[in-house]
Amino acid sequence: MSEFVQPGQVPGRREERRQAASLSSQWLGLVLEELDHGVVLLNGTGRVLHANLAARATLDDNHPLELVGPHLRARLLTDAVPFAEALEGAEASGRRCLLRLGDERAGCGRANVVVVPLNRDVSQAAVLLILERRQLCGDLAAQWFALRYQLTPAETEVLKALSNGVKPTEVAQRQGVAISTVRSQIQSIRAKSGADSIGDLMRQLALLPPLVSSLRPQKQVN
Repeated sequence: MSEFVQPGQVPGRREERRQAASLSSQWLGLVLEELDHGVVLLNGTGRVLHANLAARATLDDNHPLELVGPHLRARLLTDAVPFAEALEGAEASGRRCLLRLGDERAGCGRANVVVVPLNRDVSQAAVLLILERRQLCGDLAAQWFALRYQLTPAETEVLKALSNGVKPTEVAQRQGVAISTVRSQIQSIRAKSGADSIGDLMRQLALLPPLVSSLRPQKQVN
């Protein structure tokens, strides 16, 4: 049956599509906040359109990029030109790239940033920045892994330390136990998870979904 619309009346299907688009936009924003991976949406001039919770946590005093008002800027002058050129190239030419920014000697940590153009089938192009993760997996993901394989609290702490790149000898020093104790805990973790080696265990952790803890501020300002 045909749908008749009086002059000035909004078609039902058009309104449904508008509501669906609005919901889709809201859901997309919520999805970004649930990722333990920093993502920043901005334009070619560096004006931030959206930065998720993980991105704002990553852009601390030691990251080579910083938020200055509504803009994202390089902390070091040596990074300013490459960063600006990458944004302009992504927005204008659809060029994607991997940037290595920062300098430890200048008191600024080094980090990789992926620049992705968002210019297909849109009325206004934008640029997506994907920030490097600071650790192999977040505490929540590691905790879920520990629950899945019924690790003890001590084994869970060892797992978290290993995922942060801490060597077994340093783990033992931090926990005030013998290195043999830590090795036994690692062996137990491997047995419970079915990992053939520490490398295989780290691979399992690397493949975990990036989850954000529910214990976070309820309201974030973009």
